Amino acid sequence: MKNDPGLREDRGRKKDEVPRMTDLKAEKQRMPGGIPFIVGNEAAERFSYYGMRAILVIFMTQHLRNAAGELDLMSDTEARGWYHAFSSAVYFFPMLGAVLSDGFLGKYRTVIFLSIAYCLGHFALALDDTRLGLQVGLGLIALGSGGIKPCVAANLGDQFSERNSSLMSKAFGWFYFSVNFGAFVSTIVTPLLLQRYGPDVAFGLPGILMLLATIVFWLGRHRYVRVPPGGPAFLREAVGREGLRAMGKLVMLYGFFAVFWSIYDQNGSTWVLQATHMDRQFLGREWLPSQIQVLNPILVMIYIPLFSYVLYPAIHRVFPLTPIRKIGMGFFCTVPCVLVIAWVEHQIQLGETPNIGWHVIAFMILIAAEVMVYQTGLELSYTQAPNRMKSLIMAFYNLSISLGNAFTSGLNFFIQNDDGSTRLGAVEYHLFFAGMMLVTAIVFVFVSRFFVTKTYLQETPSP
Repeated sequence: MKNDPGLREDRGRKKDEVPRMTDLKAEKQRMPGGIPFIVGNEAAERFSYYGMRAILVIFMTQHLRNAAGELDLMSDTEARGWYHAFSSAVYFFPMLGAVLSDGFLGKYRTVIFLSIAYCLGHFALALDDTRLGLQVGLGLIALGSGGIKPCVAANLGDQFSERNSSLMSKAFGWFYFSVNFGAFVSTIVTPLLLQRYGPDVAFGLPGILMLLATIVFWLGRHRYVRVPPGGPAFLREAVGREGLRAMGKLVMLYGFFAVFWSIYDQNGSTWVLQATHMDRQFLGREWLPSQIQVLNPILVMIYIPLFSYVLYPAIHRVFPLTPIRKIGMGFFCTVPCVLVIAWVEHQIQLGETPNIGWHVIAFMILIAAEVMVYQTGLELSYTQAPNRMKSLIMAFYNLSISLGNAFTSGLNFFIQNDDGSTRLGAVEYHLFFAGMMLVTAIVFVFVSRFFVTKTYLQETPSP
């Protein structure tokens, strides 16, 4: 049965049946049936992505080979440049996924088709450890991972209507938890696999998990509420007054987000390379340089309930804590994090060997900022997007991450000299980002006063 493109399919109720009050009350309290499959898919997919990403810089600087099987390693600066170029591509392709999803294929089919390319990318990395294999593998992963990104989050939101919208925040919390659970396990496992068995096994396991993620998503195909693709109506709404107004106010915010992401994603590149020069004895064991990233998902899983049930309510008793204020607090919180990394780099430049515990402090600050910025921005983007434009707005949100990484990538290529040296000192590099983030946070305080919210939710009941 085909419905108006702006409405969801409602396969759970007969055409003229009037819902009873008991049914409506139960629906408000019951999580939609498709949520476990979406959350399970996300956990496995994030394992595959973060596991691959955790070892990427180490692979490029210590394991990369040429066609003859000889080492063909990148410098630290070159590896940082390629790492952030890849991250930028990952968050650029959501725009393609959004157009395919909202305009032509729908979210479910878009996720299935692009997940296949995603799997092939992982296996390309596992089977070929040359620069060609690296380029093909990262290209396919960027296409697949980026393309499905706006669809999965928007598909989760589509499972809710105005009647059970009170459960949406909890579902996004579980969704975000699954992201970090998958990242936690993979960040522990894949560096060990790279060290003990080499890149073929270390990249192969994420490929298997991505295949599992695709199967889990497919298994839930009969449980999902599906919003049909809008076709021409999607394009008309996107360029109409309401669509342009919604995009305009959100895109204004996303420019500020880009600065945050230019700093945040360096925990997988600059911080990993910095860790190779640090004393990594911590908590009674020696950590691999890329393993300390495990603090990221661990802290997120701790912070989400802590912030939601303790910190946010406490602050709200002092002054109203709106989503915009949460984001602004996250921006300011990022500045001292970068200053910690700059101090560590200063100690390294003196010949000292600072302990990896300083990275623990930096992660504690950074992840507090992430929870305030990312989770809030994700939910705000969905609720402020017109119903036919959910994936498209999510794509613009991800584009802010792409722009942030593109800036960091471009800066690293710009400061690299032909002889391998750099035009910008290591300490000055971090101080530059700290100053940029501070200016951004201050400007955001003034600009955000003009942001007016308007919430869009599906009006028909979930099946």
